[in-house]
Amino acid sequence: MPRVKPISEVHVAEPGLAIVEVAACDDETAFAVQELLAGRWATATADTTTRAPGEPGVRLRCYLDVRQELGS
Repeated sequence: MPRVKPISEVHVAEPGLAIVEVAACDDETAFAVQELLAGRWATATADTTTRAPGEPGVRLRCYLDVRQELGS
């Protein structure tokens, strides 16, 4: 897999901040999961997935602030 950037302290510096890494069979599924998360919490979304040669599926990383719940 192309090197994923290391987790930065700023992204998890306070309670309520989280990094979510999604592993899915395809881009559509990974982006659907991200959309569900973004519909509930403030989310810095990804616009691309990564693939590891010889490994199945794709991966996606997004950043959440669960302190900021969006309206239901």
